[in-house]
Amino acid sequence: MTSTTRLTVAQALVRFLAAQHSERDGVRRRLIAATWGVFGHGNVAGLGQALVEYPDAMPYHQGRNEQSMVHAAVGYARQSNRLSTHAVTTSIGPGATNLVTGAALATINHLPVLLLPGDVFATRPADPVLQQLEVPHAGDVSVNDCLRPVSKYFDRITRPEALIPAALQAMRVLTDPVETGAVTLALPQDVQAEGFDWPEEFFAERTWNVRRPGPDPIELGEAVRAIRGARRPLVIAGGGVHHSRAEEALAEFAEATGIPVASTQAGKGSLRWDHPQDVGGIGHTGTAAADELARTADLVIGVGTRYTDFTTASGTLFAGAGVRFLNINIASFDGHKMSGTPLVADARSGLEELTEALELHDHRVDPAYVTEYTEDKERWEQRVEACFEAEEPDLRPTQPQVVGALDAVVDESDVIINAAGSLPGDLHKLWRSRSRDQYHVEYGYSCMGYEIPAAIGVKLAAPNRPVWALVGDGTYLMMPTEIVTAVQEGIAIKVLIVQNHGYASIGGLSESVGGERFGTAYRFRSDDGTYTGTKLPVDLAANAASLGMRVLRARTVRDLGDVLAEARAADTPTCVYVETETADTVSGAPPAQAWWDVPVAETATRPSAVKAREVYERHVATRRRHL
Repeated sequence: MTSTTRLTVAQALVRFLAAQHSERDGVRRRLIAATWGVFGHGNVAGLGQALVEYPDAMPYHQGRNEQSMVHAAVGYARQSNRLSTHAVTTSIGPGATNLVTGAALATINHLPVLLLPGDVFATRPADPVLQQLEVPHAGDVSVNDCLRPVSKYFDRITRPEALIPAALQAMRVLTDPVETGAVTLALPQDVQAEGFDWPEEFFAERTWNVRRPGPDPIELGEAVRAIRGARRPLVIAGGGVHHSRAEEALAEFAEATGIPVASTQAGKGSLRWDHPQDVGGIGHTGTAAADELARTADLVIGVGTRYTDFTTASGTLFAGAGVRFLNINIASFDGHKMSGTPLVADARSGLEELTEALELHDHRVDPAYVTEYTEDKERWEQRVEACFEAEEPDLRPTQPQVVGALDAVVDESDVIINAAGSLPGDLHKLWRSRSRDQYHVEYGYSCMGYEIPAAIGVKLAAPNRPVWALVGDGTYLMMPTEIVTAVQEGIAIKVLIVQNHGYASIGGLSESVGGERFGTAYRFRSDDGTYTGTKLPVDLAANAASLGMRVLRARTVRDLGDVLAEARAADTPTCVYVETETADTVSGAPPAQAWWDVPVAETATRPSAVKAREVYERHVATRRRHL
């Protein structure tokens, strides 16, 4: 007879999660390292009580906002190479719906996170209950159904015994390098607290292997022939390089063949900035060197990339007459994009076998091609230096000078985190990545408010490393709440607030598409009703201090370096506040080196929109579908 233990559903889930592990390359880790939670009537007597019941089995972190808790879990997962993550529990109602944005971010970026929202009563003793959404035509719908389209796996546990297969499926998806993303187990509040006789084997230690599939021999042969036949090949390194820990394999491939490597936002840092084959960011926010190579490439080798519109310049970047694509990707869906030749494999396994096969033919690109991109890279680095320099150090810095000052104080151990605004573009162009995981820019969902909670997650995963959250004032105002969590837990993140008085990035975009910066400045209303009056008297440094952070103010270029160095050495949560000189412009960095499609009004009377439409139509005419 199978031995059993009587526990509530919530208690059983906590014990089950504590026994799950992932393993890759012989390294075994706990899969669910901790649980974040904000408690309400939908989870306080269930998962809340279970976490009290088993404090040694499951560490707990107290969050302030449910979306922020997901961001923290995602930051932890990314820093842990997707081999470990956190769970997030909420009550029903707004607590549950606050998860949706974080879930979308996790799924779009292929990062694992386990969501455990409370749900309405399964037994319906009272109907409706507090915070319940009533759907007259469907009695089994709750607000948690909002999580279905943004979850890679979703189940509602309406009976205790249903937890067993659902929990196992959840772990399968979390550890699948193709399918991973947000996983949701919706837990009705009555079922959470219901007792059941659980088979002891449900709580046995389990290890989930994270696969490294190698390439198919036929696809490998086609890949070799494509590369050997190319005169101007270019690698685009995406986030899959980091997820696979394929950085060394990529470096060996690039060094063996001489093929230059450009990187997406997610792939930046795949090679160090000073590696001879690294030519910088690709696409709309890329470097002139990388984008010119893309325009003239005859073979584009995508490694772990999704080919988003920023990477392809909305289909206008790869302009070579006979350009073809070779895609090394663990996901067949991405491997077949751009009508490319797929090499469906783990990025590291695929690159290693491809390098070995090419070395058999002693294949390298023409030396003249190497000289060309090497000189282009040197010219771009001179532009970077010019952006970082300050002729008048007693003035407020520009945003690129802020980036340059931070660049000057960090080493390979620092991690910088950003997600939205004009900073991602500046960083993609200008930042000098010194290690494989230093550059942490979330640009799959580009979610304002991600940076501060993600920094907490990263710091929990890498406690001995300096971790910086770079935020503009617009992003800061979206979600500063987890500063309180960092202070409470003594998590010594560094928050760098760049004050430019509004949505500077969207302001610049608005101007370029005929929107005249409407609704993008943080200013008082003028007599004409527009937000063009004086700047708001908002002191974000004082706000951060009121939440418990130590705050350092940098007023000029001259003192910025010293302030950043002081913050870097701090062992408590510390904020650096700086107001930039380019308060009403985007950033002062080199302009976009490639186009991005944001549709412009087809009919308009205002001259700015008419002119913008003319420019738009010229760009649209260059769009190309690779068939």
